[in-house]
Amino acid sequence: MIGNALLQYAGLLALSNLPPIQAIPFLYTPTTTFSAAETVTPAVVSQMNVTSHGPFTGPPAMTTGALTASTILASEIPSAPPAPGSFNYTADGKLHGPEPAPFTPNGGLGTNGSAPVYRPQSDYDYQSLALALYQEWIELDLFHFGLKNFSTGQFQSNGVNADDRFLIEYMADQEVGHATLLTNMLGPQAPRQCTYNYPVSNVREFLDFNQKLTRWGESGVYGFLPHLTSRPAAQLLLQSIAVEARQQLIFRQLGGQFPMPVWHVPSIPQSWQWSLLAPYISSCPANQTRLIWQNFPSLNILNQPNPARINASNAFNETTGGFANSLSTANISSSQLCFNATNQTLNCSPAISRNRTIPLSYPGRQVFLHWDTPGKLIGPNNSYVTTTRARVPRWAAWVSQLNVTYSPLLNINLRNQTAFTFQPNVSTWDHDPAINGTMFLALTDARINVTPFNLSQINPHVAALGVYQAG
Repeated sequence: MIGNALLQYAGLLALSNLPPIQAIPFLYTPTTTFSAAETVTPAVVSQMNVTSHGPFTGPPAMTTGALTASTILASEIPSAPPAPGSFNYTADGKLHGPEPAPFTPNGGLGTNGSAPVYRPQSDYDYQSLALALYQEWIELDLFHFGLKNFSTGQFQSNGVNADDRFLIEYMADQEVGHATLLTNMLGPQAPRQCTYNYPVSNVREFLDFNQKLTRWGESGVYGFLPHLTSRPAAQLLLQSIAVEARQQLIFRQLGGQFPMPVWHVPSIPQSWQWSLLAPYISSCPANQTRLIWQNFPSLNILNQPNPARINASNAFNETTGGFANSLSTANISSSQLCFNATNQTLNCSPAISRNRTIPLSYPGRQVFLHWDTPGKLIGPNNSYVTTTRARVPRWAAWVSQLNVTYSPLLNINLRNQTAFTFQPNVSTWDHDPAINGTMFLALTDARINVTPFNLSQINPHVAALGVYQAG
């Protein structure tokens, strides 16, 4: 193959009338290049363009609720101190064990030479990978949905040109590969494509919903990836989610937002990802693989910052509903749409980067909240039920970057299920505001000390969940 490239290069030199380069005469001597026969390319998973979209209108589901085992060992995973030996290793840069082979340090998982097996090795693996596949399927359909349902003129009027639309199409193609990977690892019972219901009515809403959907898709995988029993499966999924991270960044750019306003991307538990994803699935094929994960009630952020506004924090009741809390442009005047701003420091047209002078949110901002009661039928075929084991919510848990920061709920009205809180002023590091980007807000009945690795310990205390657009 190198020989062919050199011959092509030699042809270009001949056309340019440049003097021959005597130092590499073999360029002018045709040779035969031998290459291996073309390898067989594995087929991608069967998929189709879903033609039906909208809310579920079928008969009541025969089976409702999350998948459960016949035996549940405890009401929650108890908190415990670090595992024995966690502090035994001396981190001094020296070697403390024999090298298994040259240039190979002692330790690590899956490093003993055993052939990798790319399949689930536990119920935890299967349920986590199946959740990821549900996510890939909806992304594949959503990208196609936008390209099909909004005209070229509608995209262009929002600054999304032909090259941008091809990029969205290419990202849909990437989802085919991701879905194929997960389907092959899961086997014959892998979840299949469903039908979906999207809270979008124009291009701007489509772009914003995409950047929120890809955020919880990426963050959800980061949450369970280190816990998978199958390290080989984790490796392949990591290589897919690295692409999803780029997709989230690109949709922020298409929405005129700063592409990566955080130093660390937050991770969330599987039940958070499923709670945010399931409401946008209308129906799935018969005998579809069910999931074990909890569906939390929705948290509606009444004054969710609206990135389509010149001053995003002036928004009130400008979302398309709870959970995603994605933006609505329905009640914004033309003069207040940042897309129309002639001052480039206020404009939010698609761009590689936008440094808007008015932040979307800020420390000390009063945030008004309303949450749903549990017991709502939701998700595929309305066959899942929102649940919570939390008592009266008392705290707002802000999950962003490496932090879980609590702020007290004030003026709690249990009859109307409303309250407000104030956006905390806290940093992850110097000059790095913790509350930033597309992040997550939960209402809890207690302040539980958790970190990214054990965030799921908070689940028994979560009363409602939503996405907060901090930046």
